[in-house]
Amino acid sequence: MNRLALFDCDGTLADSGANICRAMEETFAAHRLAVPGRDSIRRIVGLSLVEAVAALHPEGDDALHSILADDYKRVFQAMRGTGTLAAEPLYEGIAETIATLDDTGWVLGVATGKSDRGLGLLLAHHGITHRFVTLQTADRHPSKPHPSMVEAAMAEAGAAPHTTVMIGDTSYDMMMAANAGVAAIGVGWGYHAPEELAEAGARQVVTRADQLAPALLACVAGAPISAA
Repeated sequence: MNRLALFDCDGTLADSGANICRAMEETFAAHRLAVPGRDSIRRIVGLSLVEAVAALHPEGDDALHSILADDYKRVFQAMRGTGTLAAEPLYEGIAETIATLDDTGWVLGVATGKSDRGLGLLLAHHGITHRFVTLQTADRHPSKPHPSMVEAAMAEAGAAPHTTVMIGDTSYDMMMAANAGVAAIGVGWGYHAPEELAEAGARQVVTRADQLAPALLACVAGAPISAA
């Protein structure tokens, strides 16, 4: 079985929070709804859109949540079309870590609440599309923490639960991993606090990208996990 390192995208690979916050703010304002604070918006990054807007506006009904999700997509696409998106940089050391893992035999994948189009554009912009064998998005799966994305990624990558590790910055990623029966590593540079990641099931929470390779090896080898 292949060793699969499965990454979340927003908050794990790339810092895209500014664009997500702005698009959500504009969407809520257009509907004359109370605009959620940026801390609240960052907390729902990683969920699929309908689930995300439902968490931000729980008093709304399913129909309104679907409308808000569709309008968010239109706002985001308009931002992209007018060239007003903020930069979405990879986090420090991520490009190098991805290259190292790929070159040392890991199969790499992404499991994200982004759309196929959004993920494809981000990976292409950073020149790392070729590093990933399996890309799982909200277009084809239930929202995290449902295990569907992880299960599909393992099937495509030829991996098993004991050779797969989910890497993410939110408790949704950690719970998705647990639901799929795979190990999880949290990253401390994203949108949920390290202690939340640990409580949600992270084997380890790393604070630098260069800590990922040894943490991944420890997970698949069943070795004791050392502190970050």
